[in-house]
Amino acid sequence: MKKYTDQGKNDTRSGFGAGLAELGRSNPNVVALCADLIGSLKMDKFIEENPERFFQIGIAEANVMGIAAGLTIGGKIPFTGTFANFSTGRVYDQIRQSIAYSGKNVKICASHAGVTLGEDGATHQILEDIGLMKMLPGMVVINPCDYNQTKAATIAIADYEGPVYLRFGRPKVANFTPVDQKFEIGKALHLTEGTDVTIVATGHLVWEALIAAENLESQGISAEVINIHTIKPLDANAIINSVKKTGGIVTAEEHNVLGGLGESVARVLATSQPTPQEFIGTNDTFGESGTPAQLMEKYGLDNKAIEKAVLKVIERK
Repeated sequence: MKKYTDQGKNDTRSGFGAGLAELGRSNPNVVALCADLIGSLKMDKFIEENPERFFQIGIAEANVMGIAAGLTIGGKIPFTGTFANFSTGRVYDQIRQSIAYSGKNVKICASHAGVTLGEDGATHQILEDIGLMKMLPGMVVINPCDYNQTKAATIAIADYEGPVYLRFGRPKVANFTPVDQKFEIGKALHLTEGTDVTIVATGHLVWEALIAAENLESQGISAEVINIHTIKPLDANAIINSVKKTGGIVTAEEHNVLGGLGESVARVLATSQPTPQEFIGTNDTFGESGTPAQLMEKYGLDNKAIEKAVLKVIERK
């Protein structure tokens, strides 16, 4: 099994900030809007270098989305920045009516997603944002796994014509993907080859899936790990081809199992390749205050939970 190493922990929101700064230098049409969270979204460098292309809207997220939609009419490529909770739930009507319905070229960039937001608690830990966004016609949904991939995704979506939801997080996590990677929207990445089970993971759970796969290898279980950074459009062929070989699948996400990656995968399998599946995610619940590590363990979102799900799905084969 191919081994991946932690190149040094970093937060995915900093990957977004680095990607946005690079776009500021290379693409004069890129503009940025923020809802009074510049530091949290790591937008400082872009603003320092391009003050005339930044708009501080304040705590008025609905206005952020409306202004961003309007900017696209003049050929600008707006990147909005606020917490995932405020980027989706608070402004769903504006996104649906002003951005998705007319296919506006807005990049909705959302930090502090999932329970790994930590101590701020349930009111800020949105766990239903992927479901909200993937149901909107024409909306691309991306959830990268580490700093390098978030930076690459941020740069890549500027070249995509249409609305995009880019989700990332607050804590420092393992940075293990190549620094020079090419990010291709809708193209899953096979991280390890396996024959006994497929583990399909997204976001922070990709690293946990790799740890689980290594632990399972010591037990004689060969796990294939696939990084689904793009939840919509989903790389159905990658999933189908993998389960044809392994005969079982575990999906892993830092999101409610209702409406997330797991349900999208289940739909693909139900219509093309029925396969035993186990789901790692929060189970119809809100989060709570705690450290990221405590919450990942409590809600069954770590490598140990993935290992247990793999053993369960193998029994069902």
